[in-house]
Amino acid sequence: MTDAMPTALEQKWEQEKQEDARKAKQLPEPSGYHLLCAIPEIEEKFDNSLIIKADTTVHHEEILTTVLFVAKVGPDAYQDKAKFPSGPWCKTGDFIIIRPNSGTRLDIYGKEFRLINDDSVEAVVEDPRGIRRK
Repeated sequence: MTDAMPTALEQKWEQEKQEDARKAKQLPEPSGYHLLCAIPEIEEKFDNSLIIKADTTVHHEEILTTVLFVAKVGPDAYQDKAKFPSGPWCKTGDFIIIRPNSGTRLDIYGKEFRLINDDSVEAVVEDPRGIRRK
């Protein structure tokens, strides 16, 4: 029995998977008490509408977003027992709510990330869909 040659589509998928893995390794490691957070995809249409948002509108929503996804947690985050007596406020993989304009904005491969302080987290949400800044 011989191994079948991968199709062009399978080769492309494998290349994309390897590229995604390479990009993930290049994300910065947050130092100290910082959290590296990704900005969830901003919807390109207005709620239940066929109207497409202008690029400027999408960009402003990214900048002023209050919902982030925690990608990495720094080694000293939530270690201060006096400041965090009940333990960490969030963990990797959580969706969190922060104040608009919090943290340091980073563009990594065309996606916006933020480095925020551990005490910038105001809430954890299970499903961020439908949450909008007022």
